[in-house]
Amino acid sequence: MTEVTMKGLRKSFGAVEVIYGVDLQVQSGEFVVFVGPSGCGKSTLLRMIAGLEDISGGEVQIGGRRVNEVAPAQRGVSMVFQSYALYPHMDVAGNMSFAMRLARMAKETIAQKVGAAAETLQIQSYLDRLPKALSGGQRQRVAIGRAFVREPDVFLFDEPLSNLDAALRVKTRLEIAKLHQSLKATMIFVTHDQVEAMTLADRIVVLSEGRVEQVGTPLELYHMPTNLFVAGFIGSPKMNTLPVTAKPEPDGLSVSLAEAHGGGSFVLPGRSATGPMTLGLRPEHMSPDTDGPIAATVDLIEQLGEYALVHAECGDLLITLKLPDDGGLKTGDALRIGVDPARAHLFDTDGAAVRVQQDSAA
Repeated sequence: MTEVTMKGLRKSFGAVEVIYGVDLQVQSGEFVVFVGPSGCGKSTLLRMIAGLEDISGGEVQIGGRRVNEVAPAQRGVSMVFQSYALYPHMDVAGNMSFAMRLARMAKETIAQKVGAAAETLQIQSYLDRLPKALSGGQRQRVAIGRAFVREPDVFLFDEPLSNLDAALRVKTRLEIAKLHQSLKATMIFVTHDQVEAMTLADRIVVLSEGRVEQVGTPLELYHMPTNLFVAGFIGSPKMNTLPVTAKPEPDGLSVSLAEAHGGGSFVLPGRSATGPMTLGLRPEHMSPDTDGPIAATVDLIEQLGEYALVHAECGDLLITLKLPDDGGLKTGDALRIGVDPARAHLFDTDGAAVRVQQDSAA
C-alpha cells in the first residue's frame, strides 16, 4: 500500500495554466475521488500522477519517492481508462496478460494472476472471448482486471463508468467498491458524477477550474460545504439558493427574503453576519407550510416512486422540493414553503460559507 502526495502541482499548456498549485495527500489504502464539472482539470491531474502528462511545476510523490521524471511504467500505478482500450484481436486472457508477457514472466505465474483476477471480477467464462463478443460492463471488468494483475501500488480510474448504461453503472460501481475492500489498495477515481463520488469515496476532492475547492468525506461536503460552488455541486437534486438580507438579533441571525420570493423571515441560530447573503436550502429540507417564509408556484412534479420532486417558480428562480409524495399538489398551485433553520446554509457575498460560531471555534 502506498500514499500519493502532490506538492504545489501545476500544469500549463503553453501560456494557458490549467492546474494551479494543487497540494494534496492520498493516504495509503484510501479511496479518493476527484470530482468536478467538465474541464475542471480532474483527468489532467490524474494523468500527471500516472506520468501521461508532463508536470509544469511542483512534484508528485508515490510512496515517498519523487516520480516527476520517472516513466509511467516504473511508477507502480495502473490506470483504467474511460474507453476500455482493449486490443480487439486479443481474447480476454490475452488482454489481461499482455503486460506480463512483455515482461517475460513465467507462464505459470501469468496463468495464476489472470485466473485470480478473473475470479475476483467474475469473468472466468469470458477468458477466450474477443472484446467484440462482450458487453460494455464486461469490457470494463476486463480493463479493471488488466490493471489488477499488475498488482500496482496505486489504481487510477479515469471516468470508467461513463460509457455504461444506468444499470451497469450501479453494478460496476459496486464491483469497484468491493475490489477496494478486498485489496485495501490506494485508489484514485475521476468522475463528473457526484453520486458516484458520494457512494465510493473515503474522501472527495472537489475541483473547479484547476483549483481544489474542498477536500473531505462525502458527509462533510454534504453537510458543511465550504462555499457556494461545493454546495451546488454536491447533492442531487442540487441545493436551492435564494438571496436574503441578514440582520443580527438577540437570539441569532434574522434572514429576510425579498417580496418576490415570499417576503418572509426566520432566525438562524449561532451565526454572525449582516447585509446581503445567499441562503442555501437542500430540497429535502423544505416542505409545504402555510406559514412558511417562501412563496412559490408549482411548475412541474416528477413522481419517482419512493419520493416526488416538486419544481416550483419562486419569483425569478426555480426551486426544487423533495417530498415523500406530491402531497396532493398539482401544476399551477400556489404554496408557501417552510424551512428547517438548523439545516439551512448561509453564504457571504464572496460565496464563502458562514458557519455557526461553535463550528468556527472548533
